[in-house]
Amino acid sequence: MKTKKEVEEMPEVTVNQFAEESPSTGRSKNGYVFQEMELQDKEQEDFKEGSPATDKEDIYDKDMDIYDNDKSDSEEPGFGLLNTTRKYIKPMNFQEEVRAHRDLDSFLAQASILLDAKATTLDEVLRRMIAHMAEDGHGSCDVEEVITSLFTDAGGKDNNVHLLSETIQGVTATTTGIHYQQSWLCILSNMSKLQRRHVCIARLERPQNWGVNCCEARYVILILAPPRTKSTKTAIELGRTFSTMFSDISFRQTLLETKTQEEFKQELVLQRHQLSIVKEKPVVEEVEDSDPRKGKPLEFCDFLKAGKGVYNDLRRRLPLYPSDFTDGITGKDRCLLKYTTTALFLYIAILLPAIAFGSLNDESTRGEIDVQKTIIGQSIGGVIYALFAGSPLVIPLTTAPLAIFISVIRGICDDYNLDFDAFYACIGLWNSFFLILGGLFNVSLLMKLFKRSTEEVIALFISIAFVGDAVKGTVKIFEHFYYGPTLTTTNRTVVLQEINEILDKFENQTTNVLEHQIGNVSLHGHGKSQMSVLNLVFLPESLVVCTRERPVLCLLLMLGTLWLGYTLYLIKRSPYLNGKIREVVSDCALPISVVIFSFIGSYLFIDIQLPVFSVHDGPVFKYPSFEKLTGLNALSAVGLGFLLALLIFIDQNIVISLTHVPEHKLLKGTAFHWDLMLTGFINILMSCLGLPWMHAAFPHSSLHARQLAKVEQHVENGHLYTTIVSVKETRLTSLAAYILIGLSTFMLPIPLQWIPKPVLYGLFLYIAATSLDGNQMVDRMTLLLKEQTSYPPTHYIRRVPQRKVHYFTGLQMIQLIILCVFGMYPLPYMKMVFPLLMILLVPVRTSLLPRVIESKYLDIMDSQYI
Repeated sequence: MKTKKEVEEMPEVTVNQFAEESPSTGRSKNGYVFQEMELQDKEQEDFKEGSPATDKEDIYDKDMDIYDNDKSDSEEPGFGLLNTTRKYIKPMNFQEEVRAHRDLDSFLAQASILLDAKATTLDEVLRRMIAHMAEDGHGSCDVEEVITSLFTDAGGKDNNVHLLSETIQGVTATTTGIHYQQSWLCILSNMSKLQRRHVCIARLERPQNWGVNCCEARYVILILAPPRTKSTKTAIELGRTFSTMFSDISFRQTLLETKTQEEFKQELVLQRHQLSIVKEKPVVEEVEDSDPRKGKPLEFCDFLKAGKGVYNDLRRRLPLYPSDFTDGITGKDRCLLKYTTTALFLYIAILLPAIAFGSLNDESTRGEIDVQKTIIGQSIGGVIYALFAGSPLVIPLTTAPLAIFISVIRGICDDYNLDFDAFYACIGLWNSFFLILGGLFNVSLLMKLFKRSTEEVIALFISIAFVGDAVKGTVKIFEHFYYGPTLTTTNRTVVLQEINEILDKFENQTTNVLEHQIGNVSLHGHGKSQMSVLNLVFLPESLVVCTRERPVLCLLLMLGTLWLGYTLYLIKRSPYLNGKIREVVSDCALPISVVIFSFIGSYLFIDIQLPVFSVHDGPVFKYPSFEKLTGLNALSAVGLGFLLALLIFIDQNIVISLTHVPEHKLLKGTAFHWDLMLTGFINILMSCLGLPWMHAAFPHSSLHARQLAKVEQHVENGHLYTTIVSVKETRLTSLAAYILIGLSTFMLPIPLQWIPKPVLYGLFLYIAATSLDGNQMVDRMTLLLKEQTSYPPTHYIRRVPQRKVHYFTGLQMIQLIILCVFGMYPLPYMKMVFPLLMILLVPVRTSLLPRVIESKYLDIMDSQYI
């Protein structure tokens, strides 16, 4: 038991396991400010007799400043001394303690449950709960008397400041300090007039802010008990039972979905059953072997155990395969609406990048790989991955680095007169060969060397690359259309004929002026005068395409898509509408934004011709003619295939790692080795059919996990935090999205060509903006712009000196700048060695940074499992 001497703490508070102390604030746990208060005589006597802290001599030695004025504290009206005690209580063990089952069985039949209470203040909620208990026939108590027992009324009748006398609240001790479970509160009281115990549970219609440590209150548990009773039947013992049940975040989320009291009670019974099951100890070694990031240190012999990683992945993942299709479809916890909105989100988020990168491939390969082939390739490869991958939440795509790689291959083919289809397929086969070998020989174990900071630098680079693609596309539009008139035709004869007609007409109207200007001028001089006349004459509308309206409209469409999409994405944090509608709108933010601004650009401004992608006629699948390549050509493809495999290996494994971060609470584990081998098999098919390669893509995979997540929000020190409760690990959403993408080929060219390129660029900006959530490096970069008093209470702020934090952030920014310089340099061949540069980030983190910052601080800021 700890005694706190700060006046700000709450009196006689009983806290759940792990609790030690809460931040010193000016508000109590129930949200009432300590203002004018007096300790009544009876309370003082009770304290002297019952508090174990009275033996300490210096308990009241320190002065306590409550008011900042010239008067001494003792002269202030309502001045008093407030004693606060806190103690740990163990959660109820439903497996061993019989009383837990008896408590629940005896009270379920007579428990009073109040659903969707509309009261806002704690006082009002408690009064309704007491009245509800009386209505249910649980005894007749005087409401005012019960309220008096629940609160420590320090100010008497003249003051409306109340502090709860005794509560239980769940807390967790982490490296960031003490974190309160702010969505529920258990309130206890002993009533001398009661003959037996009474329980009332209230679920509020909306989360209520009752002050520090109770900012998102949704459940209130009221327990009243007689003071003299058996030790196993006290109010605290009963509070332990219900508090243990409500400490489960998944259980609280399930209770939100109940609609009747009977459903509510059934969930209580089911939760009791879940807590009573004797859980066998998990096989830790098997879980560690399935995830390269965990387990024993890396050893060379691990790479010689051919096929062990793939075997372990399949052995562990195959038993869970049926649940990938049934979770959220069968049983009580159905998520059909969530699955539908997520599938629509993925459909748009995959289709539009496929169109953008397909258009880029179309330009670089001169039609060899166009938009249609890209869309079909995404559909085929995506369906295979969704059906057989060990990490179904991961989304494979063709990406910008792959598009650049393809353009480099096209340039090599032009320089050395090679057949593009055959050389492309040959490089792809070598790439797949290296990927399959990597899966067989457990090369993914190298992920042990990649720290969180390294992964976040690469992830942030990918987000910046999306922004760069959008900016470059918009700049090209401005360069092409904003400066100088654009002619409707490139036929020089037609253009010169119309210009001559204009000049002749103008000369006839200004004969006298022209004769004065060109009286004795040579033929060359006459040409110059014609040009000067031309500068004075506007070209006809039939000859000129509108120019400046087009780039300005493109800029507005791009920014508008970003603005509307991101605004709708954040609506889930707003008070507008109800929670279900906010969730649906937030999940469908991207499709809504794309549809609206495509309509604006293609219909409302139909007079302004916007840039769209082109569609070619011809066979989709084209088997390569390998006989057109010599043996030396095939051998030269080995180096390019290895560099491509290195790029895919890094991106694939980092994306899987970022998708399976502990914050997402994914339970089915990873399959790094099998997924790498599966990617190799998919790219064999892509290479032989002349379709673009693909690999796991960021941030689509992380966004997919967040779309399927159930979350709970809490406020701590003025900062809003979102905690993921659970994530549905299903294959259905990605499978449905890829099937829809395959069907989209029937919408070529119309209506897909109604989506202007600026809307695609807006999509890139949206993906980049939403991917920043949860990136610790971005959070630390924002600290450089904040004052110290507004720093969030994160683990690195609490445990690492501030200067070290900023040093580390600055070093990460230097690494990011180097990646951006090499990754975005216009020289194509430099991009081919870019994967080697990403590999160099590993020794920088493991060898160079520890010489600048102590290893213990690096490990804290790099901690993967906070």
